[in-house]
Amino acid sequence: MARIKAINRTLTAKTRQLQFVWRHKIMDASGQTTDGKSVEVIDAGLYNRRGKDPDFFNAKLKLNGILWVGNVSVMENASDWYLYGMDKDKSYNNVVLAVVGNADTDITNSKGDYISVMPIEVPQNVAKRYLILASDQGQAVCHQNVKENCTRLTLRSWLSAIQTERLEWQTNEIRRRAKEFGSWDAVYFVTIARTFGMGVNGDLMERWAKSIPMSVIEQRADDLFQLEALFLGQAGLLELETIPEQFQHDALNERYFAKLRNEYLYLAHTYSLLPLDGKQWKPMGKGSNRNPHSAFSFLANMYYQRKTSLQSMLACETAKEVTNLLNVSATPYWQTHSHFGVMSKTCAKHLSTERLNLILINAVVPMLFAYGREKSKEVYCDRAFDFIEQCKAETNAITKHWEQYGIKTETAGDSQALIQLQREYCDKRKCLRCRFGYEYLRGRTKIEGYRNMVIEPDLFAELY
Repeated sequence: MARIKAINRTLTAKTRQLQFVWRHKIMDASGQTTDGKSVEVIDAGLYNRRGKDPDFFNAKLKLNGILWVGNVSVMENASDWYLYGMDKDKSYNNVVLAVVGNADTDITNSKGDYISVMPIEVPQNVAKRYLILASDQGQAVCHQNVKENCTRLTLRSWLSAIQTERLEWQTNEIRRRAKEFGSWDAVYFVTIARTFGMGVNGDLMERWAKSIPMSVIEQRADDLFQLEALFLGQAGLLELETIPEQFQHDALNERYFAKLRNEYLYLAHTYSLLPLDGKQWKPMGKGSNRNPHSAFSFLANMYYQRKTSLQSMLACETAKEVTNLLNVSATPYWQTHSHFGVMSKTCAKHLSTERLNLILINAVVPMLFAYGREKSKEVYCDRAFDFIEQCKAETNAITKHWEQYGIKTETAGDSQALIQLQREYCDKRKCLRCRFGYEYLRGRTKIEGYRNMVIEPDLFAELY
C-alpha cells in the first residue's frame, strides 16, 4: 500500500511564534494536556526547518512522571493536524505530543492512537516584541538593545558562530569554483580577482576572470605588457567610448592606449576571446583610484610575478608573510595615470595596506580553509582562523553601523561576523534564527510606547 504523505504546511505567524516559545522554553516549566496529564519539558527537541514531518525530533518530556522520547508537532490549531493530513502520514506516528495555540479537537495518528494535546500561549511581552521586530523600526530597535539584552559571553559566542558560518559559506563558493575549473590555482586567481571588485564590481570581476581561459594566461605569463593588454581588453576597457570624451584626444596622443588595444585585438583573434561590456564597470575605491583600470594593472603584475601561486601562499605561515608575498606595484603607466589620458600624482603605485588586508580576509583565508577541508589537512584550517585573527578589522558601512550601538570590532573575524549578521540575518529578516533577536524577544529592556498595543498575529511578518 502506497504511503500517504501529509501536505506541506504554510506556517502561520502564530505557529512560528508557538514554535519559538516551545523551542526556547519561554513558558512555564510544566503544563497540562487536554486529557489532564502533567507535562514536564526536559528537552524541546531538535528543530526541523523543512516545514514537513514533525517540527521537533527526539524531544524528551515527562507525561504524568513517565519519561517519553519522541517527536513533537507545534501548530496554531489542533484541527490543523487533520487539515494537513498528518493523521494519515506514518512519519507522524512517533509524535508523542502536539503543542497547540487552540485545542479545538482531539487528534489521532494513522494507527488510530490518541496523541496528547497541550495548549500553550505566547507570552504577551514576546508577542509585542515580535510585532516590533516585524515593523519597519524593528531592526533599529533590536540593534539599540543588543548591549543591554546580551551578556558579553552571549555577544562573543554568537559573533564567533556566525564568523564560522561566513567562512563555511565562502568555502562552499570556492568548492563550486573548484568543480567548475578543476584547478585550485585557477580558483585562487578568480577568488583574488573578485576581491579587486571592492563589492560593487565583485560579480563582474568573477565573470571577467572566468572569461579568460587559464591556459591563455599561462601562455602569456612571461610578458607583462601582453598580460595587461589581455586583462584590460577582456574587461572591455580598451574601447574608445569607455574613455570620457574630454580625455580621448590625450589618450590617443599618448599612444599607449592604441598599443594595448592593438595587442589585445591580436590576442582576442588568436584565442577567439569575446570581451565584456566595458560600460558595466562602476567606480570603486577613493580618489584617483576609483576607476577599475588600476585593478587590472595590479592583477597583471601579480600574475606576472607568480604571486597568485597557491603553493606559494600555502607555504606562508603568518599573515605578514602573505601580505609580503602579494604586495606588488602597478604597471608603469598606471603609476602616473588614473585613466587613459589622465595624469595624476596621487595614483597608488603599490597595493595599499587596506587592499592587501581585504585580499587576505576575502581570498586567502577562505582558500586556506576550503583547501584544508578538501584535502583533510587541518593545519590549513587552523591557519585560516589564525590569519583572520591577525588581520585588522575592516571599516565599512556595516561595521560603522554596529559601532554606533556599542559593538566594536577588534579583528577581521569580528568584522566578517558583523557582515554575515547584517546580510544573512538582519537584511533578510531572519530574526528568530538570530541570537540577538532571541535575546530581544526574551528582553530585559522595557517596551516603550507599546502598552496599549492590540496583538493581531495575522499582521506579523514571518521572521524566519
